[in-house]
Amino acid sequence: MAEAEAPSPAIYIPEEWSEAAAAIARGSSAAASPPPVALICGAKNCGKTTFSRHLLNVLLRRYKRVAYLDTDVGQPEFTPPGFLSLTIVDKLTPDLTIPCLKTPERCFFFGDVSAKRDPAAYLKCIYALYDYLREGHRSLNCKEDPAIVGLPLVVNTPGWVKGVGFDVLVKTLRYISPTHVVKINISAESKNLPPGHFWLDEDYDESVHLIEIKSARQDSFNRSVLTQKDARLLRDMRITAYFRQCFPSSSNITKIKELAHALASHPPYEVPISAIKIKHLHCQVPSTEVFYSLNASIVGLAISSDEPDDLPSSVGLGIVRGIDLLKGSIYVITPVPLKMLEKVDLFLQGFIQIPTSLLQVQGYMSPYMSTDVLPTS
Repeated sequence: MAEAEAPSPAIYIPEEWSEAAAAIARGSSAAASPPPVALICGAKNCGKTTFSRHLLNVLLRRYKRVAYLDTDVGQPEFTPPGFLSLTIVDKLTPDLTIPCLKTPERCFFFGDVSAKRDPAAYLKCIYALYDYLREGHRSLNCKEDPAIVGLPLVVNTPGWVKGVGFDVLVKTLRYISPTHVVKINISAESKNLPPGHFWLDEDYDESVHLIEIKSARQDSFNRSVLTQKDARLLRDMRITAYFRQCFPSSSNITKIKELAHALASHPPYEVPISAIKIKHLHCQVPSTEVFYSLNASIVGLAISSDEPDDLPSSVGLGIVRGIDLLKGSIYVITPVPLKMLEKVDLFLQGFIQIPTSLLQVQGYMSPYMSTDVLPTS
């Protein structure tokens, strides 16, 4: 997933936000203290993502790299919707208002924009990503300054903080055990998280630093700036930007309609049905209906694990352009490089849909194709 460049407009960061980020970056005064692990939480549209971007920049001024664990499948930072991901960031974000696509260190395709359908599977993905980071990237080079070489972690969370969403957040906090928890409050107190160290028992570890700050994302009527309609639009924009990567940056594609036409005529990869398994997430599909449900849909492209308990790692998304059962082939459009696509042996179908704007082309997604095909082997 390529990183997008954008101008850097001025954005207002409240003083208490700057102080909170600086406090996290300073961490412990001990010379050999481990790098901070900061989890950002709060109600919907309180500014968690913006604060996380700001915190990333502050941490990158002290550390060479920062890990970013994104658990917000509806509005992820560096991937299209539907993914939980771990990304290693080594460059400042020039524009805090615009998200950019990056290639994660590791990611899992959850296949939905909320954890509601399967909280257990959602938590399993979070635990696996954190374990991967802890086992593979937490070691320090003893010859260098640990304050510079260490890998701090920023954890972004969704705004579902009531009911089951609250339980999921508590389990996430307890598993990760962050050094800092940033709780962003909005003016509607009933929508905020409980006061204090809500995720811990009474005898909590005093080394956990709780930082409470106010939201900076409200209008003059104290209403949320981002509506649910805007959230859907943003998800479609992220998916559109992702599939824009099928074409060189020099391509003269500036409008959605142009991209829709370009995708409609783009040669798909031909994937033998015998070479892949198909798994439906969060639902049961009769065997006789599998290919009907798969055609003209978005799928997560994944690589199975040799270990039965391990989750399949994802490498990106694909659009199923057509299926030819007689030939035994599935035709897929994806920006995933061919060398990586050759390793894919699993298609995961969830509830991430093709934006309507990309379907406004006559003849697009016709069910069978046999010309202009790129073989995967």
